[in-house]
Amino acid sequence: MTGPRPLAVIGLGVIAKFYLAAIEADPAFTLAAVCDLDEAALAGPRAASVPAYLDHRELLAAHRELAGVIVTVPNDAHAALCRDLLAAGLPICVEKPLAIELSEARALTAMAAERSVPLFTAFHRRYNNAMLELAAACADAPISSVRVRYLEKIEEHVGQDRWYLDPARCGGGCVADNGPNAFDLVRLLFRETGLSVVRAAIERDGAGLDRQAVIDLITDGPTPRRAKVELDWSYPGELKDVQVTLADGRVLRADLLAGHCGFKASLWHEYQGILTAFGATLQRPGSHRDGGLPALELVAAAYRLDRDTATHVFRPAVQEAR
Repeated sequence: MTGPRPLAVIGLGVIAKFYLAAIEADPAFTLAAVCDLDEAALAGPRAASVPAYLDHRELLAAHRELAGVIVTVPNDAHAALCRDLLAAGLPICVEKPLAIELSEARALTAMAAERSVPLFTAFHRRYNNAMLELAAACADAPISSVRVRYLEKIEEHVGQDRWYLDPARCGGGCVADNGPNAFDLVRLLFRETGLSVVRAAIERDGAGLDRQAVIDLITDGPTPRRAKVELDWSYPGELKDVQVTLADGRVLRADLLAGHCGFKASLWHEYQGILTAFGATLQRPGSHRDGGLPALELVAAAYRLDRDTATHVFRPAVQEAR
């Protein structure tokens, strides 16, 4: 394909603006169409210049030229929409989590492989500048352990997308939604070595939404290495960082929010990184090993282990950065 690659964006919620800005800034792509179930969401500044649809099937019928589709709809809608796109033979860049049910993620992964259609799950934190620097610093140094902290007050982040606060639509809460990003960073640092969940403590509110979690992981193989993931959706403020302890005792740290003063300011460059990586996948489809299914397997393992060991009830409390 010569010239900019035409993309469609399906879902115009709180995350879509980062994709739209990335497409606008990247000469390798052009925005061909948008889709959302909400007419008000379609009545934005692009309404006059970009075709807009309420039904993704109408979009697909009208745009046979698409190079790929970006999916940023609520978590519970990922699986059905991705099935339709894969059936149409369209490469997909889908927001994490790949699905809310492990069986759905496995089916999508198998379908993409059978049809040789790229399925790219977007983990924006792996494209964070500080994270990239940390990964580079660890590239030739054996890692002993990793800690990922992902702490925020979710009500400040969701905007009009209140589905995040519905356990059925979100997939559970902080483990289902932030967990995949955190697990992906652990997998990135351990060079995608297999991981197992060995401990999970999850605290939920009265609606069943998991608000806080501490999850311990261990690498597979004869020389296990450990990781800890701390998640919080009731944290007063925002703290997102990664700490690596090397085998020689050195401790390295990446503050994922450093240098980004505005609210969600780090996401602008991270989503540019997603788009660049998706473009590379379109050029070399066989080179991409998607992390959507491995991340969801860890989410499912955390929920299963927590369910088998204890029942936790959320107790609001002001926490300090640990």
